[in-house]
Amino acid sequence: MPTIQVANLRKVFRVGEEKIIALDDVSFTLEKGEITCILGTSGSGKTTLLNLMAGLEKPTRGSIIIHKHDIAKLNEKDLARFRRKHVGFVFQSYNLLPSLTALENVGLPLAFRGIKKRQREKEALAMLSSVGLKKHALHKPGQLSGGQQQRVAIARAFVIKPRVVFADEPTGTLDSKTSEEVMHLILDMAKSWQQNVIIVTHDQQIASYADKIIYISDGKISRIEDRAGRLDEIEE
Repeated sequence: MPTIQVANLRKVFRVGEEKIIALDDVSFTLEKGEITCILGTSGSGKTTLLNLMAGLEKPTRGSIIIHKHDIAKLNEKDLARFRRKHVGFVFQSYNLLPSLTALENVGLPLAFRGIKKRQREKEALAMLSSVGLKKHALHKPGQLSGGQQQRVAIARAFVIKPRVVFADEPTGTLDSKTSEEVMHLILDMAKSWQQNVIIVTHDQQIASYADKIIYISDGKISRIEDRAGRLDEIEE
């Protein structure tokens, strides 16, 4: 049984009197541990889709079921609890708190869970070690390179061992060599714990790392393919 099911998803924004259809009748399923890329150009609807799946926005219509939770029906309090327990995020701009050390940034999701300081520092340090930044644990983001900051962000996303990690253009500000290192890091960690990773990008090279690629254009899925190149769906 799929662990993520998106069905008949529609999102309409209103700007004054104008109605903008950002997503229109989007449906797909993802299996446990699948690395998925949502690929599309700017304005295609890919980031809106990620925001809906992450519970950051509400759909106009449709359902999003992640591990038996229909997040489209959850209220804000339950959504926050769901994200705190099951979801990790990796952003293009890292979204690290500049006043905190790498160790403290990675430990934040554990603090939100009420884990005591000594235990969360232990777990955060272990995660920093796994991304090769143990020696930089006490450095603040401003003292780290872009690649190092993204590694801290990855450690933060995975520290709670979430069921799904959402990555929005995770290599958008990195050079090609660092991008490759970051992608291998994300994939290796996800496969270790059989986690779903959903990557939003416009970069075909990043998409090549995925088990499944969902092509989106003008708010609709144009096709879905797996790594073997088999087309699962083609919208006429």
